[in-house]
Amino acid sequence: MILQDLITQLNAIVWGPATLILLVGTGVYLTFRLGFIQILRLPMALGLLFKPALGKGDLTPFAALCTALSATIGTGNIVGVATAIKVGGPGALFWMWLAAFFGMATKYAECLLAVKYRTVDAHGHIAGGPMYYIEKGLGLHWLAKTFAVFGVGVAFFGIGTFAQVNAISDAMSIAFQVPHWLTALVLTTLVALVVLGGVGRIAAVAQRLVPAMAMGYLLACGWILISFYDQIIPALQLVLHAAFTPMSAAGGFLGAGVAQAIQIGIARGVFSNESGLGSAPIAAAAAKTNSPAEQGLVSMTGTFFDTIIICTMTGLVLIITGVWSGDASGAAMTSAAFATGGNAILGQYLVTIALVCFAFTTILGWNYYGERCWGYLTKGRASHLYQGIFLVLIAVGAFIKLDLIWLLADTVNGLMAIPNLIAIIGLRQVIMAETYHYFSRLKQATGLPTR
Repeated sequence: MILQDLITQLNAIVWGPATLILLVGTGVYLTFRLGFIQILRLPMALGLLFKPALGKGDLTPFAALCTALSATIGTGNIVGVATAIKVGGPGALFWMWLAAFFGMATKYAECLLAVKYRTVDAHGHIAGGPMYYIEKGLGLHWLAKTFAVFGVGVAFFGIGTFAQVNAISDAMSIAFQVPHWLTALVLTTLVALVVLGGVGRIAAVAQRLVPAMAMGYLLACGWILISFYDQIIPALQLVLHAAFTPMSAAGGFLGAGVAQAIQIGIARGVFSNESGLGSAPIAAAAAKTNSPAEQGLVSMTGTFFDTIIICTMTGLVLIITGVWSGDASGAAMTSAAFATGGNAILGQYLVTIALVCFAFTTILGWNYYGERCWGYLTKGRASHLYQGIFLVLIAVGAFIKLDLIWLLADTVNGLMAIPNLIAIIGLRQVIMAETYHYFSRLKQATGLPTR
């Protein structure tokens, strides 16, 4: 309890008004300076997903996006949305939307910087991410190392291990009565088989699994929404009303204030789409591209897919089925929603399978992110030590309390985001210049407007 109380206090500081203002404010600033790029250039960004790879790199732009999505599409889309609405009420979904909308501009900017300042490591692999653009762009070595330390912390104790493993083991226990120790053993073995093959194998798994699992889950959500189509408009009205009005207690819901909805909505939104966190740029840096701005556009679509589409559909399913005000929480709450909207057994199995796939790919993606940060700190040495620690933490993650896991994950996420956001603000002129030059060249080549 003492440890949990300490982390709770630290979490309140990390996710206080200053961090929320820095996080959302950076996205707001970039949105206006970049001319609402997340709206006006979204169709173009979606088209770039299928453009042939050109330039130096380890992965195609699509593979880099899938690697990033493998880390973002995870428990945040199922458990994270459920806990946000459970704690903050339906209004929390609105604040997730807001964070994601402005976060798309932030994601564009950070992934642009990742490609511009990337380098080649001692093993001949492309290396990039916030630690490199902080060092090479701002010249702040101490801040770059701070980010890398927090990045390893998130991989070890945040999104990368505990939250995912715990969600998988709980879901397998509830749906199939699989003991936690067996799930931990099998999961650790499967992760080891993939991650020891390096980023190429991780990307290969992500390219196949991410689109398939996302599409399957969206079809299931779509079925529920079609079945309750007459409740969609009232659900959206409730989200907008609750975003600005304190919610009274109802059923198993204890009530929530506006400030609580804002805090939990933005925190869970960042947990889900990782905009501003600094993780996606690590994958974006490995893309085979000659254009920083182009990869920024491709990477920007990740936040759109993750939060604007998947989290929204999960949230609406939870609200229109009424389970948000019941006694269930976390994955059990989402299972109850699918059970209410259709067959109870099918709903339980569906959520379990989706959760296992989502969480598994998140573990793979964050193993890569953490390894890149570890490599930056150790200059490419002791990678086997990193992998060993990562696998041990996966093995023990199934036995840690859920409340402590989410507190720890939120805290280290916030700590990782702060140096990255400072770098984005410090390099804002570089972002604007690269964007202007890219669209100027595009206009000359195609006659398209730069705005």
